[in-house]
Amino acid sequence: MITIVNYGVGNPGAIVNMLDFIGFDARITDNPSEVREASHLVLPGVGAFDAAMQRLSSSRLLPSLENAVMSRKVPLLGVCLGMQLLGRRSEEGVLAGLGWIAADTIRMRPNPAARLKVPFMGWADIHPAPTARLFDAGAEFRFYFTHSYKMRCDNQADVAGTYEFDEAVVCAIQRDNIYGVQFHPEKSHRSGMKLLRNFIERTR
Repeated sequence: MITIVNYGVGNPGAIVNMLDFIGFDARITDNPSEVREASHLVLPGVGAFDAAMQRLSSSRLLPSLENAVMSRKVPLLGVCLGMQLLGRRSEEGVLAGLGWIAADTIRMRPNPAARLKVPFMGWADIHPAPTARLFDAGAEFRFYFTHSYKMRCDNQADVAGTYEFDEAVVCAIQRDNIYGVQFHPEKSHRSGMKLLRNFIERTR
């Protein structure tokens, strides 16, 4: 069962609705046993890094989530703030992240001369890495973003996609069974549907 982790942060209902629309059964849960039984996991998130980590750490879900992802190798997709939580830390706060990806999250600081607004809110075309499993080679993908912080990966091999802001901004990651996207697939129409379908079908 595709399982959306409900730790009180994000909008899991929108993800379930899109998965249902494209033909996949999914559930929202705060039950550790259902996390342990999941075939795929989605970690959503919006808001502040420290608040999200506090809620996740104080929930009953973290031990089961760690066991599923790190021991059983269940495919996990972190969405928006959920992707940032996969790294070591964020400039937005002081708490440690999950540390499952060798990466830090830093504030977006474009050159004032570029007149780029932060947070970035809007649509962007992405540039998938050749090895990215979430995307189709040669296809165009356009997603909806809203964020003020960006992930910086230690290893280029973990970068699955970028988009152009003041520089190439990491917007998708993958390492083994762990995936993350900075954008909102549940708000990104056909591109979002395709990405979620690829996540489910290509990581079985």
